Amino acid sequence: MYEFAIAWEWLSFAVRWLHVITAVAWIGSSFYFIALDLGLVKRPGMPAGVYGEEWQVHGGGFYHVQKYLVAPASMPEHLTWFKWESYFTWLSGFAMLCVVYYGGADLFLIDRHVLDIEPWQAICLSLASLAVGWLIYDLLCKSPLGRNTWGLMILLYIVLVAMAWGYTQVFTGRAAFLHLGAFTATIMSANVFFIIIPNQKIVVADLIAGRTPDPKYGIIAKQRSLHNNYLTLPVIFFMLSNHYPLAFATAYNWIIAALVFLMGVTIRHWFNTTHARKGRPTWTWAATVIIFIVIAWLSTVQKPAPETELSVAPANLRFVENAHYEAARDIVQGRCSMCHAAEPVWEGIARAPKGVKLETDAEIASHAREIYIQAARSHAMPPGNITEIEEQDRALLAAWYESAVSGTATP
Repeated sequence: MYEFAIAWEWLSFAVRWLHVITAVAWIGSSFYFIALDLGLVKRPGMPAGVYGEEWQVHGGGFYHVQKYLVAPASMPEHLTWFKWESYFTWLSGFAMLCVVYYGGADLFLIDRHVLDIEPWQAICLSLASLAVGWLIYDLLCKSPLGRNTWGLMILLYIVLVAMAWGYTQVFTGRAAFLHLGAFTATIMSANVFFIIIPNQKIVVADLIAGRTPDPKYGIIAKQRSLHNNYLTLPVIFFMLSNHYPLAFATAYNWIIAALVFLMGVTIRHWFNTTHARKGRPTWTWAATVIIFIVIAWLSTVQKPAPETELSVAPANLRFVENAHYEAARDIVQGRCSMCHAAEPVWEGIARAPKGVKLETDAEIASHAREIYIQAARSHAMPPGNITEIEEQDRALLAAWYESAVSGTATP
């Protein structure tokens, strides 16, 4: 049984790696085309229907790119579609959500200090939020409000802030930030799958049939593409945030999330304005730095800690009702809890790393698999073996976990 934990850890790594690869491909192509689109220049003598062109140099050669605002007069022999990067980014991200957060719901998804629910309930709420988010966004875009691009983006921002608050009332801080990224990425990928690519296919079908394409399809796709442009950087922040508890595990994490979306706008505005050759609005970087400083300050503001202590969850009783547990607990509390505590005593550590606390039976039992992977089967923890944990201690931690999951060595 304990081999399953190791296999699951490698599966998690593989899915995460795949997600990073596909995300880099999607974000890279997205940023390139936004920069290309904004940098197009109108010159005399261009073919009919050409909106603008751009000369670029890369890899020892020159590229001459022309954009047709609606479509060329005839269908080209070869047409490259940029869609699979988006699809596989979402699919790999959802796979990671399933492996890490649904497969480890008790550890990563549910915080019983926040909301005491069963894993299946948390998973259902997670899935429903992703679907409902897209439906609300799509209805807003198709409503009369959707005719005002910037007004629509303000409404979208309000929805995102509301979801940031809502997720922090249901899940762990880490899961809340991850879900906010998934919520946003679902909107972005759905834009590609349901709007941008279908609209482009309508234009292609009209060209093949000899009809003049309706420009409205390009206008709609352009609006959705603009939204994706401004949402990209916050999604990257939320992808990385699970490594930084000062972002996700603090009292006002939902406000931090709201401010992250604003930083995404200020940074993208600088790049978009620069690519469009409309100047270099350096004020956006000053605004970004100020917002980031506010975020850092918010991470230090604490709410009163709850006085109640959680009991060991029934599913984790096997880890404390185990003959090796007392010895394992002594090792964890002696070698790990000086950092992994509500108030760490190790110099230079202000918050428990990754928000993981290992002071009580409930906390140690709920992180048993992580202790096994990080400190028993590998030497990842403590970092640099700074607390000088002995090999026999690691072997005892391994015996504790393995006997608990196999059902042996109980008193």
